[in-house]
Amino acid sequence: MRRFSDKHSMHTLNELNVTPLLDLAFVLLLIFMITTPLMENSTDLILPSGQKDGVAVDPNSVINISVFREDKIMLNTEVVPLESLTPRLVALHEAKPEMAVVVRSHKELPVQRLMEILDAVKAAKITKVGLAKIAEGQ
Repeated sequence: MRRFSDKHSMHTLNELNVTPLLDLAFVLLLIFMITTPLMENSTDLILPSGQKDGVAVDPNSVINISVFREDKIMLNTEVVPLESLTPRLVALHEAKPEMAVVVRSHKELPVQRLMEILDAVKAAKITKVGLAKIAEGQ
């Protein structure tokens, strides 16, 4: 004999099961937490803003590296070959750890030369780096 019960009868759900939605939210949260640090720029280059003024830096702790079109590199007012740029920057950085570097390059300088200068600055473990520019129209 077959029994009839209320198991198979049609009835409406009075509450919504949110457990799968919470699982999905936590999975998405984990994905964003893992991938967000990977989206950061891998270079330690702080680019200056064209429209906003940045935080003022002590002028005594700024070193200027000027790169001319004829491959002359000047560290403040002294001409320095590229090979000795990194050791000089390391010595200056050890003396002043809060030191910042501003790279001033000629506008027709090849990008490869500028990258060599930035690699020398990065090898000296200097993280405060800026690129000098002039405002448009000047």
